Amino acid sequence: MFSTPDPVWPVIVLAVIVGGDALMSIRPPRFIRDCYAGVRFPLDWGWVLVYIKLLATAGLIVGIWQPGVGVSATAGVVAYFVAASIAHIRATFVGSTFWINCLGMLVLSLAVLGWSFVW
Repeated sequence: MFSTPDPVWPVIVLAVIVGGDALMSIRPPRFIRDCYAGVRFPLDWGWVLVYIKLLATAGLIVGIWQPGVGVSATAGVVAYFVAASIAHIRATFVGSTFWINCLGMLVLSLAVLGWSFVW
């Protein structure tokens, strides 16, 4: 079974970023709305993504103290951004939003998973 994260600070950074993204997505600014439109995700379903991101944030925070929860939450964030990357590629919406936001977050979440739980 996986233990708690070591070091903890990358998980906290990821939780702050994902939580901030969730809060921004409640009333999505233009670049988030453009991203939804680019991958053909209905804007009125944005609440689902907010819910997923808030659950991920909670899992990352709880996982600081509860063994196994943090690695599961981090793996879930990785899966979320893998799915987002696939959506971007399938929709051929591969501009700067894809490279910076989507793949950037995928790389960050993979780095946190590796650094805090695997190595």
